[in-house]
Amino acid sequence: MPSKITVISKGTAFMTNALAKNLEEDGFAVSVIEPGIETINLHRRDTDIFLIYAGNFISDTADFFVYLKDICSEDEKMICVIGHPHEIEDIRNLVSDKLITRAFERPFDMKDLIADIGKLCKADDERKKGKHILLIDDDLTYLKTVQGWLSDKYRVTIARSGMQAITYIATHIPDLILLDYEMPITTGPQVMEMIRSEPASSDIPIIFLTGKSDKASVITVMAMKPQGYMLKTMTKEQILETIDNFFETRKWKIS
Repeated sequence: MPSKITVISKGTAFMTNALAKNLEEDGFAVSVIEPGIETINLHRRDTDIFLIYAGNFISDTADFFVYLKDICSEDEKMICVIGHPHEIEDIRNLVSDKLITRAFERPFDMKDLIADIGKLCKADDERKKGKHILLIDDDLTYLKTVQGWLSDKYRVTIARSGMQAITYIATHIPDLILLDYEMPITTGPQVMEMIRSEPASSDIPIIFLTGKSDKASVITVMAMKPQGYMLKTMTKEQILETIDNFFETRKWKIS
């Protein structure tokens, strides 16, 4: 999955289009938008880097930059800036210096800029891979399939039973547990109860996996108060989006 760059600018279409073209040729997924709260919300979840091509719009869009600061702080998104020194300084004052991952002064070398952004995205991928997911399900085919889908971005350990998972958790604490709700012998709710009863593992986030999407089943699943649930019929893209969103916001949102 290519890294996603959202270029933010206004009134510099020729330069931003040239920048977007070069980024796309290097394998990035790129969107070009004007500064606006509604617009940026459309790209908030799937963007790895917000790349600001600065101009004389900065002082007129201060509210936008304050909002950008808030969402990048909350979602741990990177901000890069291209501009003249005084423009970069103006943006630093609005969004906080610590949130500016990289600043490129104009004039800039396109190849060097793209290479630098590539390094930032690679480092971010490595950071995300540091997240450890324990996947628990009695269906080996499903386990292997989902493990393959997630392994490009996360460290994934699989367990084929509740007791195997409990034994693993005794010495390893994952960042997230994906737990089959309808397992035989030791059911998902029973496994969750055991995990929650131990102080060392009680705070591990748990998302249930279920094949049932009717209202009554969903109410039953959520009554256990997990962090969320995912349907087993979800596609690779939907599962990745849901897990990415959870790690970025610590809030569950099904795709």
